[in-house]
Amino acid sequence: MTPRRVGANLLWLVPGVVGGSEEYTVRLLTAFAEQREEHPDLDLTLFVNRSLLVAHPDLVAALPTVVAPVPGTNRVVRVGVESTWLVAQARRRRIEVMHHMGGTMPPLRPCPGLVTIHDLQPFDMPGHFSPLKRAYIRLVVPPSVRAARVVVTLTRWTQRDVVRHFDVPADRLWLVPSGIDLPPLDVDPTGLDATLARHDLVGHPYFLYPAITYPHKNHATLVRAFAAVAARHPEAALVLTGGFGPSEAEVAHLVADLGLEARVRRPGRVPRAELDALYRRATAVTFASRYEGFGIPVLEAMSRACPVLASDVGGLPEVIGDAGVLIAPDDVAGWASAMDRLLDDGARRQALAAAGRVRAEAFPWRASAESLAALYRAVLEAPRSTGRGRRP
Repeated sequence: MTPRRVGANLLWLVPGVVGGSEEYTVRLLTAFAEQREEHPDLDLTLFVNRSLLVAHPDLVAALPTVVAPVPGTNRVVRVGVESTWLVAQARRRRIEVMHHMGGTMPPLRPCPGLVTIHDLQPFDMPGHFSPLKRAYIRLVVPPSVRAARVVVTLTRWTQRDVVRHFDVPADRLWLVPSGIDLPPLDVDPTGLDATLARHDLVGHPYFLYPAITYPHKNHATLVRAFAAVAARHPEAALVLTGGFGPSEAEVAHLVADLGLEARVRRPGRVPRAELDALYRRATAVTFASRYEGFGIPVLEAMSRACPVLASDVGGLPEVIGDAGVLIAPDDVAGWASAMDRLLDDGARRQALAAAGRVRAEAFPWRASAESLAALYRAVLEAPRSTGRGRRP
């Protein structure tokens, strides 16, 4: 059997810049590589920038990789490289299908293309983006979606959004959800205790929100809700991890105005081991986002038996199911009430923790990688006249 050649365009993936789409893409392709013996009919080649080569050496060691002569940080340069270097490389390597995993496809394409749409926030919440970014997205995303043989999404909610904006027929949609590596529940408490001590959380029940301070992450509503909780629970704390985004100053001012400086911890980005410890000891993750295509942190929390309170928007209800508490994103009183209940009701916390762990078991990376492999086969086997694969 001669393997069919598929390419994955990762030139857009600048480590530490593209958010959750980086983790999803890297882990999905790693899972695909781990199952290579199960799909010998597929030969997947990665096309990457130099910065990804440095940040994810295990991925590039696991799959055939071609490195572009650019670091990948400049969008204008990247678009030019996609339309020149990538085209030449695809032709040279006889790539039959190119999977553009960052939401857009270049105008020049030497073979049929697939595109992954993580979400359509620039179309649904345009005010959160600069005029230049909005103009760029509106210029490149619609023709990318319309030209793609198949549009890949992480949730059916995003599929519906793609249909709403671009009227894409159902047979050009394919679901490849995110997954989770289930960690053990029994871990050495020494490391957990050290993390709590480092962040002055020993003896303090706390709520955790792991999110960059982007406007749509809605930190302000959560801080206002916590102010009401803090008045009734003087021992409670709120921990805001994640990078510093455009709303950072607004959040800091609100914390000061409400007199919560001693109650709100803002460590910024923390190492993965520390975040794992914070998940495991939190009263709950409070994911107050106004917009989410998937919501990987809630899956991470559930996999660690951490109760989840989350907004009832976007793909979050689809991911959480009945395993968490869903709240309208701007319902300050609703958030405060839900947080209060978990502080007062240990049985409720335990029930949500157990339900979340069971829910997380429904998202193995193996299944995501199998869906990806099935997509590639469907597109490669489809008649070129239609170019349409079946829907899983």
